[in-house]
Amino acid sequence: MEGQVNGVAKFLKTNIDGGITEDDAEIISRRNAFGSNTYPLKKGKSFWGFLWEACQDLTLIILMVAAALSLGLGIKTEGIKEGWYDGGSIAFAVCLVIVVTAISDYKQSLQFRHLNEEKQNIRIEVIRNGKRISISIFDLVVGDVVPLKIGDQVPADGLLISGQSLAIDESSMTGESKIVHKDPKSPFLMSGCKVADGYGIMLVTAVGMNTEWGLLMATISEDNNEETPLQVRLNGVATMIGMVGLAVAGVVLVVLLARYFTGKTTNADGVVQFIKGQTSVKSAIDGVIKIFTVAVTIVVVAVPEGLPLAVTLTLAYSMRKMMLDKALVRRLSACETMGSATTICSDKTGTLTLNQMTVVEAYVGGKNIAGASNASSLSPTVNSLILEGIAQNTIGNVYEPENAAVEITGSPTEKAILGWGVELKMKFKEVRSKSVIVHASPFNSEKKRGGVAVHVDGSDVHVHWKGAAEIVLDLCTSWMDASGSKHDMTPHEVEKFQKQIEAMAAKSLRCVALAYKPFDLKKVPNEEQRVTWSLPEDDLILLAIVGMKDPCRPGVKDAVLLCTNAGVKVRMVTGDNLQTAKAIALECGILSENDKMDEVIIEGKVFRALNEDDKEGMVEKIKVMARSSPNDKLQLVKALKNKGHVVAVTGDGTNDAPALHEADIGLAMGLQGTEVAKESSDIIILDDNFSSVVKVVRWGRSVYANIQKFIQFQLTVNVAALIINVVAAVSSGNVPLNAVQLLWVNLIMDTLGALALATEPPTDSLMKRSPVGRSEPLITNIMWRNLLIQAFYQVAVLLTLNFDGRSLLKLENYSAAKANKIKNTFIFNTFVLCQVFNEFNARKPEEWNIFEGVTKNHLFMGIIGVTVVLQAMIIEFLGKFTSTVKLSWQLWLVSIGIAFVSWPLAFLGKFIPVPRTPLKELICKCCPQSKCCSQRKKAATGQPDEATNSTVV
Repeated sequence: MEGQVNGVAKFLKTNIDGGITEDDAEIISRRNAFGSNTYPLKKGKSFWGFLWEACQDLTLIILMVAAALSLGLGIKTEGIKEGWYDGGSIAFAVCLVIVVTAISDYKQSLQFRHLNEEKQNIRIEVIRNGKRISISIFDLVVGDVVPLKIGDQVPADGLLISGQSLAIDESSMTGESKIVHKDPKSPFLMSGCKVADGYGIMLVTAVGMNTEWGLLMATISEDNNEETPLQVRLNGVATMIGMVGLAVAGVVLVVLLARYFTGKTTNADGVVQFIKGQTSVKSAIDGVIKIFTVAVTIVVVAVPEGLPLAVTLTLAYSMRKMMLDKALVRRLSACETMGSATTICSDKTGTLTLNQMTVVEAYVGGKNIAGASNASSLSPTVNSLILEGIAQNTIGNVYEPENAAVEITGSPTEKAILGWGVELKMKFKEVRSKSVIVHASPFNSEKKRGGVAVHVDGSDVHVHWKGAAEIVLDLCTSWMDASGSKHDMTPHEVEKFQKQIEAMAAKSLRCVALAYKPFDLKKVPNEEQRVTWSLPEDDLILLAIVGMKDPCRPGVKDAVLLCTNAGVKVRMVTGDNLQTAKAIALECGILSENDKMDEVIIEGKVFRALNEDDKEGMVEKIKVMARSSPNDKLQLVKALKNKGHVVAVTGDGTNDAPALHEADIGLAMGLQGTEVAKESSDIIILDDNFSSVVKVVRWGRSVYANIQKFIQFQLTVNVAALIINVVAAVSSGNVPLNAVQLLWVNLIMDTLGALALATEPPTDSLMKRSPVGRSEPLITNIMWRNLLIQAFYQVAVLLTLNFDGRSLLKLENYSAAKANKIKNTFIFNTFVLCQVFNEFNARKPEEWNIFEGVTKNHLFMGIIGVTVVLQAMIIEFLGKFTSTVKLSWQLWLVSIGIAFVSWPLAFLGKFIPVPRTPLKELICKCCPQSKCCSQRKKAATGQPDEATNSTVV
């Protein structure tokens, strides 16, 4: 089959060693001939689709029907010149609400679609011009040569050129979870599958829509309708409030109809609107339609449609801003959950550190060999074996151009060791050409080592191992000195090497050991049996111990301190040994000198040996877990969750996938993370930086805080408008706020209010609070206090104006009808301006200075400005269409003054102490039935009753 792969490569004009050229013309030519590695996605919903969806809102449909009837009757009774004002105004206001809602939903849809495209834009390595380069998966073309390693996604259909222990998970294509081994006899690789084990190099033969994966992807579209837990809760709240509003509107409708038909309803000038036997049928129908419109507008203002919209806006805004902060959200619910995180289990390498490893110490044959300057003291035998192990036991690569610097690719550890080899005068291709790989056992995070068997010449086979220093040392029974002489590994020698490892680890160096073992070619299994052959790992000969430095990231100590102050405990989970882990944790601020090290640091194997109860008892104290396996990480996450923690986990490897999936929030590393890890995660950290993880926590808290701000704002408007109109309607048969005015208020509080408050950027104060509890109520006691103070003030002032406004506003000189119109316009204007000041109050529910940082939020200031300008235009220029009249500048000043009072009122209200215990719990404590409720709850869960110590039935 190998010859056939070469034949395909020849047909595609590909060099299987060096790949294709990087020439743009060559790439374009291949793309034109064989297609691009993209597939047409199903078109998202168009703007007209969102418009049609917005039109299907039941309350708006009812208002449109009422508007049509009002329009028809108005034109018939008053003529077309003035008869269309009422009905036309309602229709226009409804259309405006529909258009604004559709535009908002459409923009968020585009935002989510863009983020989905980012999720699919995977970076992969290809070999072009003889060197490895990183490209977008969309730029892959037929003929490309692609290296594959554990955790990678196969980017296109292709053929295996070469590989070792390559195993593919084809469940995404076949539906079967069986892992398929690939070799020259079975070389076919399918796009979309994951590399489960080993490594290899493939030749791309089909891309995009010419692959089965492309055809599959073209038939499915990304689901953008995921509802987060907060959205579900808010939908429930909105539905409940809507039902209350509907019930109130029904009562108001019955009362108004009864008042109307019994002759209790009068016009502004005192004329009875309905007199039995005298009022015409047309006039009666017109009166009923107006009453019906009042009831519908009560429903409009009562239903908090903006609550779910606010969540959508907040999530879309936060996701876009998080992208700028190097975090790509894969699951919307993670945005909310991150605000509740109480602990972060972080990887060390690349997250807390820079992931830029360099070998700074090397211990070979009892001597420190740090670079080329001391390499001459090594015998040719030792030097040859070390370079052979470095060059062959790796999935990295060294590109050696003639007149340019050497380019090294691979993982940071691989690059560091290959770089050390280059310092030792290693010629990568030359060393590799001297031996042939017989079998490989790729690095495994469980065993912490990887090996390779190479056929040198004749019957000589060398088995090279590389891995965690103390683990490889345990497998060695002898060691080789600088002259090439072999010595037994006596207890004294073991202690000497262990001290060397500890000394390196104390300097926060990662220690890796190189060892080998001669093996007889005759004992090597044949090609078919070699697939399951376990490389011998006993009686090894120690060649070298190298110490690699990976410095802490700048600012990581400040980020850890920020988390600690925010009530989020940072724990480090690493595969390094205890000493290295301790040194790095101290440097990062995870550990302090005052910590009892024997309590806060633990090895994975020790934690693994504990029973479940002991794990949960110890887990609170653990700050560092060293020499941990992926399963240890998973067990740590489970124990923390059992203790009630909301756990965030960072990971980059294939074996991190279970822990990432189990955690409340899985954070995969975007640079070094495998595709398997990314698929199991909720958020991808694009720069692998712990500081970016902390920014995600800030954004998570910001999402929750912004939703709470909007809830406080909207419910204040809902409560005030509902009470004002209901009380006025029931008592006098007329309402101060008509349909058009309430629709305008609805637009302010739903769309514009959500846009203003839901897009507040996160502040440092968010990281001075404790995490939000899982079951914490959406409306806190502080919010209830603020809400009730503002609603009570607005209701008291506006109802006073409604019933006694003529005298208070000095309108006795006007006719009753004119005075009533000025009074209602003043009430409407004051109510809207109160909401403007209420938006400022809602920005900082718990803080004294509500204006802090307001000028930095240009969107908020812009929306406030637009609201005020439009309000002035409605009052001054659109009176005929909104049933308002122009107000004098004196009344404008009074209106502004009344609205402004809401600010000092909110300020003074913050002196009122409120209990931190949720309102529901306070009510339960005061309720005489609370004990009964408690027993019923325990009976439902099967918990024992504390009083009788028996299970409640």
